[in-house]
Amino acid sequence: MPDTVPTAAELLKPQLPPIIRDLLTSLGVPVRIVHERPGSGPPRVQAALLEDAAGSLLVLFPGDQLLDLHRLKTVVGRDLAPAEARRRQLLGGARLSALPGLPALIDTPCLYDERLLQEPSLLLDSGQPHVLLEIDREVYRSLLADAHGARFGMPLVRLRHNLQRHAAEPMEAVQGFTARRIRQRLERRVEIPPRQNTVRRIHQLYGNLHGCSDDDVTDLIETDPALAAQVVSWAGLSGTAHHPAPEKVLSVEDAIVRVLGSEVVLNLSLGLSEGKPPEPPDARDDMTSYWEAALYTATLMDGLCRAMPRGTRPEPGLAYLAGLLHNFGYLTLAHIFPPYFKLLSQHLQINPHVPHALVEHHLLGVTREQIGAWLMEHWQMPEELTVALNCQHDAGYRGRHAVYANLVYLAVNLLRNRGIGDTPQEEIPQRLLDDLGLTRARAEEALDRVLAAETALRVLLAQPE
Repeated sequence: MPDTVPTAAELLKPQLPPIIRDLLTSLGVPVRIVHERPGSGPPRVQAALLEDAAGSLLVLFPGDQLLDLHRLKTVVGRDLAPAEARRRQLLGGARLSALPGLPALIDTPCLYDERLLQEPSLLLDSGQPHVLLEIDREVYRSLLADAHGARFGMPLVRLRHNLQRHAAEPMEAVQGFTARRIRQRLERRVEIPPRQNTVRRIHQLYGNLHGCSDDDVTDLIETDPALAAQVVSWAGLSGTAHHPAPEKVLSVEDAIVRVLGSEVVLNLSLGLSEGKPPEPPDARDDMTSYWEAALYTATLMDGLCRAMPRGTRPEPGLAYLAGLLHNFGYLTLAHIFPPYFKLLSQHLQINPHVPHALVEHHLLGVTREQIGAWLMEHWQMPEELTVALNCQHDAGYRGRHAVYANLVYLAVNLLRNRGIGDTPQEEIPQRLLDDLGLTRARAEEALDRVLAAETALRVLLAQPE
């Protein structure tokens, strides 16, 4: 007998991973399978797998809260950290996209926040992208029979209030010891080494000075955010009382061709890499995605500039730099403040539902955008870059040099909607597009051209010998 052909409705019906379907069947748990949708609805259960020397712990908490490891320690008396290796093994073996909040799935003790059971129903990740399980409160309570309840989550509404309150104050009025300490450290000499692949290529070019051109050096520097920022800074600070620096440096090419020269840039770049690790040892996975997002954003910024009306286009070199450096505060944290970076990385891992700005402000009293902007100021970089970094998440910013901040917002969100980057997806306001003189179609066309050149961009990142 031939197989039955599924109907269109059956093809569109959300499907569960086999391991989750079989588990729910064996438990006899009634659930409703629903598509993920934005907006209000039942609270979503967040699941974090943690561990210490005593073993693993599954922690469940509402999606409108942040899981703070220090606060959790005061509740359970254990110094827990993300069990990332075990989590990846579990997800990979079961072919799950996310960890469902089902204690029976994992052979480990479970702790849940009691506020999970305040609503009539809850949503659980199913392990299938964009497919959720809706479950009644009392049914879910039965699944937590062997778990322990407590109150340990940090409400996001409180974190948003704190961030907004401090953002409204002048940057000099930084609250908290950690934030002040970070800014004071940035005001001393800060050097961030280039990527390991960049260092190898610098040695190659330096060994063949007569055979390399300014374009060769420029093309290399423009793929490395740390080097690009420092080269532009060197050029801006290159003047003396008898030989003042030339007019404003507007791009990496400007810095190399008009001010410093290729040999000086290669010499200084080699000096940055001597005796320093090229990448933080605890952050290689994070840094890989960082380099990719930086280059994609810079390239898209260039494309968006070209798509704008001629009379309103910003300086293309500065726009490219704004995209390349938009996440520079994160790189700065990784290299200059490793303990803070490790703490932040742990909390971002277990709170993927929380915007990074809320996590950073809660833990450090400052965001990566503010750190990047502070460093741009200290390095006497063009004001356009300081504004772009500091205001890039404010779609309504209309102040001085707004075009650069607005373009970064647009580029980051266009890329995020195509799965590149780690910022929460946001709807791009029509007013922002209007102010830039762009239509959605033109912006998407610029993005398509960047993604069509993906192979070439990856070659630039790899920089093979």
